[in-house]
Amino acid sequence: MAGYKPAAIQTYPVLGEKITQDTLYWNNYKTPVQIKEFGAVSKVDFSPQPPYNYAVTASSRIHIYGRYSQEPIKTFSRFKDTAYCATFRQDGRLLVAGSEDGGVQLFDISGRAPLRQFEGHTKAVHTVDFTADKYHVVSGADDYTVKLWDIPNSKEILTFKEHSDYVRCGCASKLNPDLFVTGSYDHTVKMFDARTNKSVISVEHGQPVESVLLFPSGSLLASAGGRYVKIWDMLKGGQLLVSLKNHHKTVTCLYLSSSGQRLLSGSLDRKVKVYSTTSYKVVHSFYYAASILSLALAHEDETIVVGMTNGILSVKHRKSEAKKDSLPRRRRPAYRTFIKGKNYMKQRDDILINRPSKKHLELYDRDLKNFRVSKALDRVLEPSCTIKTPEITVSIIKELNRRGVLANALAGRDEKEISRVLNFLIRNLSQPRFAPVLINAAEIIIDIYLPVIGQSPVVDKKFLLLQGLVEKEIDYQRELLETLGMMDMLFATMTRKESTSVLQHASDGFLENKKMES
Repeated sequence: MAGYKPAAIQTYPVLGEKITQDTLYWNNYKTPVQIKEFGAVSKVDFSPQPPYNYAVTASSRIHIYGRYSQEPIKTFSRFKDTAYCATFRQDGRLLVAGSEDGGVQLFDISGRAPLRQFEGHTKAVHTVDFTADKYHVVSGADDYTVKLWDIPNSKEILTFKEHSDYVRCGCASKLNPDLFVTGSYDHTVKMFDARTNKSVISVEHGQPVESVLLFPSGSLLASAGGRYVKIWDMLKGGQLLVSLKNHHKTVTCLYLSSSGQRLLSGSLDRKVKVYSTTSYKVVHSFYYAASILSLALAHEDETIVVGMTNGILSVKHRKSEAKKDSLPRRRRPAYRTFIKGKNYMKQRDDILINRPSKKHLELYDRDLKNFRVSKALDRVLEPSCTIKTPEITVSIIKELNRRGVLANALAGRDEKEISRVLNFLIRNLSQPRFAPVLINAAEIIIDIYLPVIGQSPVVDKKFLLLQGLVEKEIDYQRELLETLGMMDMLFATMTRKESTSVLQHASDGFLENKKMES
């Protein structure tokens, strides 16, 4: 009897994103740590100084977390209403916060009670920041105003009333203590100068502005609103450089990496996009479980923190480089040990003995060899196989179909077993590389189990879903064949015209030669 030939496992091209330096850099984070807050996380801000703690604003509390702690090390909760924003000062010692009652409060990190309270806004304060000289605070509120406060005297210095809608975002220049930028729901972004008591630059974003970010050099400004992220050149009076539209829903937050070469944007579509600040192309993406409201990066991008609408705080820490164990090296055999007998020539009386390596069959090949077709199909439907190597499952289904026993392997299954088959088909039927094989298997399942529909609600739901997927895939393939037929007709027509023109050109040349000879 001839030896058993193992089933041929068809290989498919690996489908996935292109591996780049950015992919390696931004994927080098550990599994995220999730922290549950009391409400939607509206703002996250890292301290610029070691140990790089971060402040999380959610509901009526501001929690201060250590970079590697999962419990808050300090809580500020003395707010009359919901707190919307909190920002560290450049030295990391003070924290300024804005709340829904229109108050702006200044906290010392080492204490709990507010050091200063600034009262002047009549509605919710959504943005606060320290100026470059560390002695003034800028705030923007839903009363359409932007105010500049003096910290030592706890007094209001200036009020700007140029916005015509809610002021929801803002930031101060890191170089000039008199310049700061605000964004409003009136679709405008304005740069104010405290020395002139009015805005010096105003740009039209085109959508309600949710976030603004001034680059460290002060020459570029990024604004986010709607689905757009726009980059403006402030040295040219607010000229638009580029408009990015890579999100499917409203962009809510912006952040710049430590090197300044990557711009991050978070959106309600649950994605964080990473842009290159030279080409402004997306170089990487993160995916989260809920809509994103806030985003922050620690020093040297060691930690990335994302706040979401469901109150979950996702914290990712960068993987540390593995340290080599300083164990004594084991002495290895000398080089001559490995080359011993390499050039030995076979003598006349020598007998050559070959030891062929024994090939072991896979478990599913053993079942196929012994005609246990149902058992072979069960082995390749295990989650470890269907998730990691679905091509093996598809190849075994194809082999069973070639042998004509696929219907026998699929028949006689209980609710749990048929659910496993249906889950695999639903997950992989729409993939073009698996569709020809799985559509045939799906049709066989429908023919076998159609008479018993109605006995299990779980199976019925998956069965109807599979039936809809099969019909949709068949419609797609029919449309594809029609398109191919039209393309073939066009190509045939073009070929016929080219051949006709060549023959005509040849005949014209032949007649001209005849005329010249005559």
